[in-house]
Parts: sequence; structure tokens; C-alpha cells
Amino acid sequence: MATEPELVDARGLKCPLPVLKMEKRLGALPPGAVLVVLATDSMARIDIPLYCRQNHHECRLDAANDLLRFTIIKAS
Repeated sequence: MATEPELVDARGLKCPLPVLKMEKRLGALPPGAVLVVLATDSMARIDIPLYCRQNHHECRLDAANDLLRFTIIKAS
């Protein structure tokens, strides 16, 4: 049975705060866990995928209007 993904709501926060909130939450999750990050700062489009690449996490971005939704799978 799949568990619900964790959520970090960083809407309205300017970078680097969305990345810092994401990093803190990821640190508390087990490998393979799914984290959804919601952000509105356009810099998150660059910063969050970069952080994920550097730390070997999978990251998918879905954007609609000004809302950025990142789905992250924590690396093993």
C-alpha cells in the first residue's frame, strides 16, 4: 500500500527558503519517500532541480500559471 507523499508548502517564499524547507523535510524521510514541494518563486525552477541532481534525488516539475509543483523521490 502506497503512503501519501509528504508536502512542503513554500508558496510565497523567496529562494533559498523553499530549498531549505525541502532539505529539512527530506532529511527526516527514509530513502524512496516521495515529497511534493509547492513553490511560486521562479528561482525555485532552477534551485530545486539543481539541489536534487547534486544529491541524486529524482525530481519532476509540473508548472501551471505561477504555481510550481515538484515531485521528489528521495535517493537511496
